[in-house]
Amino acid sequence: MVTHEDILKIAKLAKLYVSPKELDRLTKDLNQMIAFTDTINTAAAKANDFDNINGLENAFRKDEPAPSFGRDEILKNAKNCEDGYFLVRRRV
Repeated sequence: MVTHEDILKIAKLAKLYVSPKELDRLTKDLNQMIAFTDTINTAAAKANDFDNINGLENAFRKDEPAPSFGRDEILKNAKNCEDGYFLVRRRV
């Protein structure tokens, strides 16, 4: 269980100011977070119960090479090009 002193120590390490009004709320919130993670850690579930719940298999297409356009064809509509490359304006 997290105490007020723990919160103040964490705040000091983080160089944060925690008012007395915030202290109760932060302590309560942090204890709730820790309790929630404890619940998740102790959940009795098999690892594969949550894996692939929709029954999908590999939905990706096969990676096959396809013909490409030649460099001259690609650059023919370029506004600025030089030596087979696009010219772009440098931003400063």
